[in-house]
Amino acid sequence: MTTITATVEADFDEWSGLWRGYLTFYGTELPDEITTESFRRIVEGRDLHGAVARDGDGRAIGIVHWLTHPATWSTSPYCYLEDLYVDGESRGSGVGRLLIAHVRAWAVENGCEKVYWLTQETNMTARALYDSVATHTGYTHYQIAL
Repeated sequence: MTTITATVEADFDEWSGLWRGYLTFYGTELPDEITTESFRRIVEGRDLHGAVARDGDGRAIGIVHWLTHPATWSTSPYCYLEDLYVDGESRGSGVGRLLIAHVRAWAVENGCEKVYWLTQETNMTARALYDSVATHTGYTHYQIAL
């Protein structure tokens, strides 16, 4: 039985292990101070939000982070699902689907217009899940590093 709960201070050690796995999956490294500050902001839940998925033994097996922002096309905020990660042993077991459902329920409860996210075009395993729970909009992501 998988349970999903809001990220709390006591989750740091297990959360950071999953966070490092997520960064490795995307071939990224971040300084420890960014990780520590991001975790603090997630736990505070003011501008970032997070949840941890745990298996029946209470082991952390997945994380999700999201934020909201105003939008010009709506009077309600949009919810951006920024990070979603499930450990390798638990992938394919429905944990990712549960984490997305958790964010969706939170967004409904908090009056958001929609939930949206990005993923790499080549992440076919995740995209199969995403295609089953959301609509692919056809947009391509661009950015300018500053």
